[in-house]
Amino acid sequence: MYALIQQYGFDGVDIDLENGLNPTYMAQALRSLRAQVGAGLIIAMAPQTIDMQNPASSYFKLALDIQDILTVVNTQFYNSGAMLGCDQRFAYSQGTVNFIVALACIQLEAGLRPDQVGLGLPAGPGAAGGGIVAPSVVNAALDCLTRGTSCGSFQPPRTYPGLRGAMTWSVNWDVTNGDSFAQTVGPHLDTLP
Repeated sequence: MYALIQQYGFDGVDIDLENGLNPTYMAQALRSLRAQVGAGLIIAMAPQTIDMQNPASSYFKLALDIQDILTVVNTQFYNSGAMLGCDQRFAYSQGTVNFIVALACIQLEAGLRPDQVGLGLPAGPGAAGGGIVAPSVVNAALDCLTRGTSCGSFQPPRTYPGLRGAMTWSVNWDVTNGDSFAQTVGPHLDTLP
């Protein structure tokens, strides 16, 4: 990885493995890479929703183990069906403000800093098999998490100013859908605390 970063001028690495992640060895590898590249190395992660349900799961454990050098975790809040939120009482259906907020809340309450949490969502129809939301729903989730406004029935235990933002799958899908995600969510991010 270091050779690729040097040869092509990459800023960092994105960990997006859908199974077989060993948090001990991956943490060692990322720390070694950081030592070679320096403090400017960007370390991003894009786990599936299920991988960030419990701090003991391998992906979540990795994020917590490298929290001091981790840049952002953009959990894929799609293609997952209903899941428990941080209240551990209700299963929230994907494709809703409640789902996005209740699942981001798990990461925020289990130790990641707000600036390390991003909301990963599909750019529109065709980009995912489920969990597709209008960009206005992404904005509502951002507002709920950072300001405590525009929430659905799930209200997080606190607000998280400084939330990292939102990531979409993908730029190509957004272009296909008329740049709706970028044109709606992008400007909204500038209004957040």
